[in-house]
Amino acid sequence: MYQTIVTLKKGQGRTLKAGGMWVYDNEIASVEGDFEDGDIVEVRDFDGYCMGCGYFNRKSKIAVRMLSRKKDTVIDAAFLERRVRDAWEYRKQTIDTSSCRLIFGEADFLPGIVVDKFADVLVVESLALGIDRWKGTIVDAVKRVLAQDGVAVRGVYERSDAKVRLQEGMERCKGFLGEPFDTKVEILENGVRYRVDVEDGQKTGFFLDQKNNRAALGRLCRGKKVLDCFTHTGSFALNAGAAGAESVLGVDASQLAVDQARENARLNQLEGKVSFQCADVFELLPRLEQAGERFDVVILDPPAFTKSRNSVKNAVKGYREINLRGMKLVRDGGFLATCSCSHFLEPELFAKTIREAAAGAHKRLRQVEFRTQGPDHPILWAADQSYYLKFYIFQVCVER
Repeated sequence: MYQTIVTLKKGQGRTLKAGGMWVYDNEIASVEGDFEDGDIVEVRDFDGYCMGCGYFNRKSKIAVRMLSRKKDTVIDAAFLERRVRDAWEYRKQTIDTSSCRLIFGEADFLPGIVVDKFADVLVVESLALGIDRWKGTIVDAVKRVLAQDGVAVRGVYERSDAKVRLQEGMERCKGFLGEPFDTKVEILENGVRYRVDVEDGQKTGFFLDQKNNRAALGRLCRGKKVLDCFTHTGSFALNAGAAGAESVLGVDASQLAVDQARENARLNQLEGKVSFQCADVFELLPRLEQAGERFDVVILDPPAFTKSRNSVKNAVKGYREINLRGMKLVRDGGFLATCSCSHFLEPELFAKTIREAAAGAHKRLRQVEFRTQGPDHPILWAADQSYYLKFYIFQVCVER
């Protein structure tokens, strides 16, 4: 079918054979045929058995990202539109689609691309060379599929400015895909209004993956004093305030994020109940403890402390420290919400780290819930990179 054939070494491709989406460069025995990086190739096992097709890039450690497991699949605009339609139909069945992650890379069988929908605006993040060639085709397909459901797209913004593009031999870029528009987009989530900055906000502008977790935690915040650490633009803090918290303090090290959080509080008329402070959480928590501050609910939603396996050990120290400090600030019988958004910090290690923090703080934990990312960020089994968010809610008790 395809002129270039990538053949695996004998005994290699175990992840691929288990249902994964990637072929690493050190698993390849040979590449036959003329090609350019980004071209679609056929992947075969050592004995010639067809494993499917994907796009190839010699510059990347992930040499092939699979698009189909079926022999003789034609990768064209019609194929990509089917993938987009499947992704949209799945989300209509599983989550509020007013704002959601519409395409989640490998988990939607479109490896290397993310499309977020914020009200009537799309934000596109292209992370791999092969899919970058099809970016415009995919965006056009998204517009058509949404239009068929009466959803008009006002504008599209690209946020392909992640460092990982450099590993693919690509430049980082951002900007409008089509006509310019106001990049401050208002969305409604769990009844809370936010103004999302799709041009200069973190990642694609807003962290949609915690939508259901914010709602779940809000139910525990009524009448409570709440501390939201690493608040970013105030999402957990505002959910707590809207749910009836007595008072909420949100903390973030970014003044830009704090300014946006305060704007969002005004948008929801919560300024008197929800306040924000620009501070380093690691420095602030010990000061609050020494000052005798205690909270009914403490939320720890830090950025990923590790983005590679090499730095996991140092990341564990950071997670242990903030969880220990956070637990010490929870009143007896209060609640701690704590999470990690790093794929490289495996669930068992995260749980062990929390357990060690509890021992150091002389606290007992009763698990209320364990949750992951929202269903618009589906976890594709055997594609481990699609499972990254671990979210616990605990009741924190003093040792008795």
